[in-house]
Amino acid sequence: MTTMRAMIGAGLVLACFGVAMAKLPPAPPLTDAQKVAAEEKKAKDAAAADAAKAQQARAEDRVVSRYQAMLKAEGKPIPPPQLPPSSAAQSAPAKGLSAQPEKAAAHSPPKK
Repeated sequence: MTTMRAMIGAGLVLACFGVAMAKLPPAPPLTDAQKVAAEEKKAKDAAAADAAKAQQARAEDRVVSRYQAMLKAEGKPIPPPQLPPSSAAQSAPAKGLSAQPEKAAAHSPPKK
């Protein structure tokens, strides 16, 4: 009985593998109306993405202003904005710094 189940299981696996590996027919060419609809959808998606970015920026600005107002009310100094480094600054080393990394002093004796 278990041999029969194993044979049926192996047959199902082979059949599923064959179906999965079968080539699908090529998609039919798009009509002019479908091309226009696709372009409109792409433009609509781009506009929605731009609106989402603008909404995210407004929310971030609102949070920053509330945080700065809270710090000001507590009498704490407001830290300068932390901007991400630009790609040009990342590629060139800063002035006065060596391009070679410092060697770690892992095996040096501890200082007393």
